[in-house]
Amino acid sequence: MNRDDLADFLRRSRERLRPVDVGLSPGARRRTPGLRREEVAMLAGMSTDYYMRLEQARSPQPSTQLLGSMARALRLNDDERDHLYLLAGHRPPAGRQAGEHIRPGLQFLLDRLSDTPAQILSDLGDVLAQNALAEALFGTVCTTRPKDRNIFWRWFTDPVLRAAYPVEEHEYYSRQHVADLRAAVARRVDDPAATELVSRLQAASPEFSRLWELHEVGMRRRSRLHVKHPTIGLLELDCEILLTPSEDQRLEVFTAPPGTSFGEYLDLLRVVGREEFPVSAST
Repeated sequence: MNRDDLADFLRRSRERLRPVDVGLSPGARRRTPGLRREEVAMLAGMSTDYYMRLEQARSPQPSTQLLGSMARALRLNDDERDHLYLLAGHRPPAGRQAGEHIRPGLQFLLDRLSDTPAQILSDLGDVLAQNALAEALFGTVCTTRPKDRNIFWRWFTDPVLRAAYPVEEHEYYSRQHVADLRAAVARRVDDPAATELVSRLQAASPEFSRLWELHEVGMRRRSRLHVKHPTIGLLELDCEILLTPSEDQRLEVFTAPPGTSFGEYLDLLRVVGREEFPVSAST
């Protein structure tokens, strides 16, 4: 908790507001700009004495519920609210989710990545969009079709998908998937879609259930993977992951590691193009 900066931020946020901004009457002539401390306390449903101590940098740490009330009372936007939480020593609440709608700018970026495989996924593992090279690389098992687009579900229930990865790396990918999903579920907080996916996986896969019990957590931001393409052979690729501000969508870009010959394999992939391969893969 940064008491001094928290006190300064609260005071300046209060001084920027006018009574009319929050539905209050201007009342008698004011000696100082903005709202009075007792007005903010009233709007936030807290005692004036406690709010005063916050602005004087001598209060105990406020709860997240109280921070949310103050953010609403001070009419803070999302960035200002998050700043308030961080100054008070708390993790900011999850922002608005993008859902399945891909922002035009993100779609534009995907469309421009024509010389390297790239795809857009939700944080729950749904493949929302792929460019042509990603389709050529990962085949037809995990596509954007609703029935088979979830990479977590297909990894733990479809042996055909796993056949595209070296057997000795299966445990690594399984733990990586579970830790990534655990992080997404924690961010979503009682989200029905996340709860349903975890329940389905626990019912369908003893392996998933075993790994879920370990409570490992880690959002995947980059990785190196090996994929066995049925025509080209084994590819080694670096995956760089770019997150949207809401963190529930991610752009995955696959490139050849520097100094390797796998760039030539990607060149060959562009020539081969997308086919209906008997063995396919997903990240």
